[in-house]
Amino acid sequence: MKIENTKAQMRKGVLEYCILSILKDQDAYVAEILETLKDAKMLVVEGTIYPLLTRLKNAGLLSYRWEESTSGPPRKYYGLTETGKLFLKELNTTWDNLQNAVSLVTRQKNTTNE
Repeated sequence: MKIENTKAQMRKGVLEYCILSILKDQDAYVAEILETLKDAKMLVVEGTIYPLLTRLKNAGLLSYRWEESTSGPPRKYYGLTETGKLFLKELNTTWDNLQNAVSLVTRQKNTTNE
């Protein structure tokens, strides 16, 4: 088993949550989302993020709008819908519970029955 595959699967598993979290306070376009993920050491390429954004939009969690740019073509800004905000709130609770559970399990000392 290759460690890189497991690490990639772990990152993919939380990518939706991270994207929704990035958009919780303000709308952003793809380059801004990718930069935020990159700054957090979550390496994601455009080919991964576009299908995910489309899926989240089709699920009613995101909306988008076009905005003119002074430095190039118009940009597509993504933002959370009301449904997306409720979904993120639920994910926050789930993440907190999962994080606590994983911490408990991974910090337990191995004990053996003697």
